[in-house]
Amino acid sequence: MSTAKDLFLIAMDERPGVGVGQGDLSLALAGAELIDLLAVQAASLDGDSIVPGGPCEPHDELVAEASEALIRQAPYEGVEDWLWRRGRELSTAYRTALEAAGQLTRGRRALLPFGNDRLELAETPVRRRARSRWEAGEPTLIALASVVGIEASRSEDGGERANEPVVEDEAVTIVLAVVSDAVTELEAVRQRRSIENAAFANVWRVP
Repeated sequence: MSTAKDLFLIAMDERPGVGVGQGDLSLALAGAELIDLLAVQAASLDGDSIVPGGPCEPHDELVAEASEALIRQAPYEGVEDWLWRRGRELSTAYRTALEAAGQLTRGRRALLPFGNDRLELAETPVRRRARSRWEAGEPTLIALASVVGIEASRSEDGGERANEPVVEDEAVTIVLAVVSDAVTELEAVRQRRSIENAAFANVWRVP
């Protein structure tokens, strides 16, 4: 199981033609990888520091790559620093890996969540697994998707789910909170740059 791959596929499945910010998704993917490493005890948290665990062999190649990328000497890396370092261009890495594995195919209907390349989700067991976790209301997947603006379906009467999924693992909750803060920070940077660019452009319009 790869939460990051499932998140990427859900981003494409739920918002075809709309898109998710590449930077937002990259941060969430890095968080998803860390959550999977915590699950197999390849890492643990000491406060917000990532402490490498014992040897493990994740079945997913990108999660294995993430394990190898952990800082293994004290002082250990904080979750926030991990997100920004590991998350750099991570959405592109997942797109490339999924396309190479035949999970994505070139087509005309679906729009990649963060660009102009047209790709379609192939109907594969991997896609069905991601959909199954999503439709079952798997708490971690839903929480990560929510951070990047993808909301789970509501109940038939339009209200909230009767039993809204709750993440109970403390370490996972910490990671999710840091991912949310990082995405918020990234959006603040975007807005600041937009304001600065608009101000600069106005300078040249002054007669």
